[in-house]
Amino acid sequence: MKQPGTRHKARRRAVDLLFEAEAKKVTATQLVAERREYVRDDESVGTIHDYTATVIEGLAADLPQVDAVVSSHLKGWTLQRLPAVDRAILRLATWELFNSTDVDPIVVVDEAVELAKELSTDDSPAFVNGVLAQIAELAPQVRAAAAADETHRRD
Repeated sequence: MKQPGTRHKARRRAVDLLFEAEAKKVTATQLVAERREYVRDDESVGTIHDYTATVIEGLAADLPQVDAVVSSHLKGWTLQRLPAVDRAILRLATWELFNSTDVDPIVVVDEAVELAKELSTDDSPAFVNGVLAQIAELAPQVRAAAAADETHRRD
């Protein structure tokens, strides 16, 4: 069996933090800050990978838009009715699809499906794959628009 890579571990940690934050009714960015503070005194807490922090911070900034996109692609479900783990995976992957230009959209979807296999129900991988396959079709346009906007701001 293939060993999970650093980005996979960072994504898994991000899903864990998103899940924990929702359960505790705090923001995931607060948890990242807390963990970074704790690790100074107790290394058993584990460091927060830079990619985990980047995804958490980016998602926090874009959460209303990400939730709107995910919600618009759910058939017969609402975002709040989904299992919390699936919600965290879909949010993370949607943010990555639109913002992580160094990661191919197919890889983002595959990683999300793997996380669903590891962390959620037997039905979740197929569900996550179906929702993200639709959202992934939007990724090239969203990425291109963001790049054009960035170029415009620099000019």
